[in-house]
Amino acid sequence: MGDAEQRRYPRVVPPKRLRVAWQSGTRRAVSYLESIGLGGLFVATRQPVPLRSMVKVLMDLEFGEVRARAVVRRISPARGMGIEFIAMTQEDRARLNKALQPMFATE
Repeated sequence: MGDAEQRRYPRVVPPKRLRVAWQSGTRRAVSYLESIGLGGLFVATRQPVPLRSMVKVLMDLEFGEVRARAVVRRISPARGMGIEFIAMTQEDRARLNKALQPMFATE
């Protein structure tokens, strides 16, 4: 089964380079997003954290900040990591959804 078939939500490549601030343990970084969806995102980083690591993310999107807690589900060595959102406030989810709508419309 392919990756897309295992996802609950579709992902989209952002039209412009979006950054995400993330923290796992004491490690903090700012990276670019390769793809994003309601279920998670792929963070471009040459030094991904280990599988199943907990990650806090902060994105500054068009309609405001979105904060979430996530877990690393996939690693691509020297390329990045796929993370799945596990906790987000209703307000943050609404802002994320609102920011994603135009991206999916142009896909």
